[in-house]
Order: sequence, then structure tokens, then C-alpha cells
Amino acid sequence: MKLYSYFRSSASFRVRIALNLKGLPYDYASVHLVRNGGEQLAPAYRAIHPDGLVPALEDEGQLLQQSLAIIEYLDETHPQPPLLPAAPADRAYVRSLALQVACDIHPLNNLRVLKYLTGTLGVSDEAKQQWYRHWVTAGFASMEARLAGDGRSGKFCCGDQPTLADLCLVPQVWNAQRFDIALDAYPTIKRIHDHAMTMDAFALAAPGKQPDAE
Repeated sequence: MKLYSYFRSSASFRVRIALNLKGLPYDYASVHLVRNGGEQLAPAYRAIHPDGLVPALEDEGQLLQQSLAIIEYLDETHPQPPLLPAAPADRAYVRSLALQVACDIHPLNNLRVLKYLTGTLGVSDEAKQQWYRHWVTAGFASMEARLAGDGRSGKFCCGDQPTLADLCLVPQVWNAQRFDIALDAYPTIKRIHDHAMTMDAFALAAPGKQPDAE
């Protein structure tokens, strides 16, 4: 397998965790999202991912895009350990938590959105920071209420084994900490994150552990 990744990309972080949990070796291909105007915009990488995003995964002639689709592909082709619960209602719950991060929080704070705010719209850096914090704290408040109020929460978002939801939540927490967002108001999220990071699969997937870390 070959993973096109960038150390700070939370979407890539999700896939790295999945690969580690599954015990799957892979080649790491760095796509620097800032250097030289963004290596993801170069024609060579556009041929791999037309949207110029990471991650992308090559596996046995297949070229896969979108982190959640990649993770579900890995879960179907390498079922152990499973990243989705057995019961349909629990699978829907886990997917809804994952999508809350991947669709409602992360896209609003993606690098290309932040660059558009400051570069094209002329938003100040302070206003950009306020934008970022607003959407993260709003999303975390909702997730905290769901996780704290749902009996399925355990050491992880759903029970005591990591699922797709945790693979999305942990990188988003890393992003929040990078922007100095305190987690005091989200004790359940913090507890899940801190426990996950005691596992090698999560810790070794962290941005600072990647070959292109700066």
C-alpha cells in the first residue's frame, strides 16, 4: 500500500490510525500542502487526486480517495479488528459521530478554506482564528452532549474498542489543541482522546511521528 499523506492533515491522520490498528504496512508519500505553493496542486498529484486533497491510498491497483471511504475499504478488506460495531443501530451511531467531524466541523476549518478567508476575502488572522474556534467549539459542544448522554460511550465513543468515530475525533482534538482550544468544557471528548493516545496505533499516527513532520 502507498499512502499519500501530509503530517498535519487530520484526514490523513484518520487513515494512518486505521492502517496501524489493522497492522498494515504501507509506504508513506509526503504531499506538502504548503511548500512551493502546495504540492497537492501540482499536475503530478492532481493526476492521483483531481481535487488536490490528501489522503489518497493506492492498493493493488486501486486508487482510493476520501478518508472515510478509505477506512471503510480497509475495514472490509481487512476485517480485524473491526472499526464498525455489529449492530446496525450502533453502526449508524458511530457513522453519525464520524460524519459530524468529517462533514460538519473539519471542512469549515480545512486549510484551503482558511487560505480563502485570508487570501481571497482579506480576513484578518485574528478573525480567521475566531472563525476556527467558533466552528470547533460549536461542534465539540454538540458531540460532548451526545457522548456524555449516550449509554454506549465507554473507553471510546462506542464501547471499549476504537471505531470509525474515534478515528475522526482524535485528529480533530489534535487540531483543536494546535489552535489552543481548551478541552475543559468537553470532559468526555478529552477522556476518550487521552485514552486513545495511550495506544500505539493512535500515538504512532500522530503528526509529530510522521516522516515529513516539521
